[in-house]
Amino acid sequence: MAAAVVLRPLCRLCRVVLLLSQFYILSGGESTDIPPYVMKCPSNGLCSRLPADCIDCKTNFSCVYGKPVTFDCTVKPSVTCVDPDFKSQKSFVLNMTCRFCWQLPEADYECVSSSNCRAVSCPRQRYATNCTVRDHIHCLGNRTFLKMVYCNWTGGYKWSTALALSITLGGFGADRFYLGQWREGLGKLFSFGGLGIWTLIDVLLIGVGYVGPADGSLYI
Repeated sequence: MAAAVVLRPLCRLCRVVLLLSQFYILSGGESTDIPPYVMKCPSNGLCSRLPADCIDCKTNFSCVYGKPVTFDCTVKPSVTCVDPDFKSQKSFVLNMTCRFCWQLPEADYECVSSSNCRAVSCPRQRYATNCTVRDHIHCLGNRTFLKMVYCNWTGGYKWSTALALSITLGGFGADRFYLGQWREGLGKLFSFGGLGIWTLIDVLLIGVGYVGPADGSLYI
């Protein structure tokens, strides 16, 4: 009985301590969460080659566009990197070209594609979309930006197939049916290819790429 009386307060005290420790961790006092950017940061690599999400740099927008420029950078917490001598470092100098992210070449960023436009049109259609700079490319300003890009998507139609159908079965409208142009295909079918004239014209138009898929996409 005496032992049970002594143990009860100790058990209650342990529960209180456990509850307080859990509250301390959840409040951020001793967080064990790994920052999401760490997944993009190679461990023990060269600091100068880290992705932009892994470093903080003191940039200066007064640099001359297109000219080489250097910025002082530090690695973010939980990121480890080395210098060319394989010594651990936290601060380093980054060499890059002075230009904003929206001024980069098209190969240095990725844009959200859209199929709600006509890729085959005159003049070519453009649409506004969000573009994001690739991880290992360094630039000034926001790494995600709005840009007008040309409509450039395909529905899987092959130019060679369309041309072959136009030459062999164009008189029956097979080429127009293949491209999804049903009304024109029916017109060619019941007019025997416009007595051959329409067939010859379509061979030329498909051959030069003037006639394309009905959905406005590009040929493969």
